[in-house]
Amino acid sequence: MEKRPKVLPCGGKQMKKNAPKKRFGQNFLKDYAVLEGIVDAADVQEGDHILEIGPGQGALTRLMCQRGAYVYAVEIDKDLAHMLQRDFAVYERLTVIQGDILKQDLTKFSEQIGEPFKVVANLPYYITTPILMKLLELSLPITQITVMVQKEVAGRMVAAPGTKEYGALSVAVRYHTQSTVEMEVPPEAFYPRPKVKSCVVHMKVLKEPPVKVKDPAAMFLLVKAAFGQRRKTLVNAVSHGMGIDKEKIAMAAEELFGDPSIRGEKLSLEDFARLSDYIGKVSGKT
Repeated sequence: MEKRPKVLPCGGKQMKKNAPKKRFGQNFLKDYAVLEGIVDAADVQEGDHILEIGPGQGALTRLMCQRGAYVYAVEIDKDLAHMLQRDFAVYERLTVIQGDILKQDLTKFSEQIGEPFKVVANLPYYITTPILMKLLELSLPITQITVMVQKEVAGRMVAAPGTKEYGALSVAVRYHTQSTVEMEVPPEAFYPRPKVKSCVVHMKVLKEPPVKVKDPAAMFLLVKAAFGQRRKTLVNAVSHGMGIDKEKIAMAAEELFGDPSIRGEKLSLEDFARLSDYIGKVSGKT
């Protein structure tokens, strides 16, 4: 069995050319226990198809390839992408894609694979939410998502209604997945060390959402409007964000929740579904 060091030699002279770049928010994982914890949480098996976002220097990539998975690694950094293509050529099941994940046509990517796939990533903190929302909203055949995120973001992902962390991301995660925080990761597990703690979050993508709503797209426009101005009441935030008459929103809030002054963070996923259907009905859209 291959003897593995506890810590990868990141940041040494041999890595000088591919040193972390601040503009890409790069913090490379160097702790093997954490890396293996991510792979275990993702339940990486031989023959799995995995989209890896931001492979960096390839520590996580290598472990997944060693388990026999087909890994499609999307890396925005040209230097790192070329390094992976060169140094990881031994792994025949690895495909390196140089580019920005937010600009990738993931629907076309999914069609080319032709199989359900998993997502595994150590996400750049500054674009975590846009990446997650893109993955969740495209209705791709993703079976599960396992990601390293900032601890604060992890809290928002699994937050319950009525808490300060609860927001549009929380609702989207609840609608599409069943999620758990698998582990907390300290700054010293990375090179360079970030200023914040991190968490690994595992999301099992649901085959069917936990609530029925007539128009999911309309519901999420409502959700985004409700949290767009958190200091405002639901009536004012939705009226401003969606251009809907205040009286209609107030009437809905009174009838559904018994409180026309309620705020968006008090509403559960089920509440948003009911409100969306109600607004659609009184607006003549459903």
